[in-house]
Amino acid sequence: MFFLADFSPIKPDVGLIFWTTIIFGLFWFLIGKYAFRPIADALKSREDDIQAALDEAKKAKEEMANLKAENEKILAQAREERAQILKEAKDTKNSIVTEAKDQAKSEAQKIITSAKAEIETEKIAAISEVKNQVGAMAISIAEQVMRKDLKGDAEQESLVSKLMGEIKLN
Repeated sequence: MFFLADFSPIKPDVGLIFWTTIIFGLFWFLIGKYAFRPIADALKSREDDIQAALDEAKKAKEEMANLKAENEKILAQAREERAQILKEAKDTKNSIVTEAKDQAKSEAQKIITSAKAEIETEKIAAISEVKNQVGAMAISIAEQVMRKDLKGDAEQESLVSKLMGEIKLN
């Protein structure tokens, strides 16, 4: 017990300092070899993994920006193609409508011309028939008038004989 009573941690003995230093150096060497190096390697590995993940994220962000730009370009082309298709459809519609109108006008003109020709033909036929009927009526009336007049008159009988004689001469 005497030995412990003389011990003071504030004033260490030279032997204590020597053995403490040797044990601390040995401990530091072993920890450095078996603990610090694997910890440093793990930290370096983690740092590399984090940097790789950041690089991948940056690369993915750039790819997304490129895809977005390409998507916008494709959308612009689609809008342009849609506008072109609509314009072509409108032009086609207008040309079809114009062609149909022209064809309808042509058909209407043909029908009108045909109707006019038919009307003219019918008119001529009707006039001819009316003339024939008027001529027949005039002949019938003249015949009846002449019969009535010729029955009693000797003058008219002589006129008919005279006319008969002229007709035979011609």
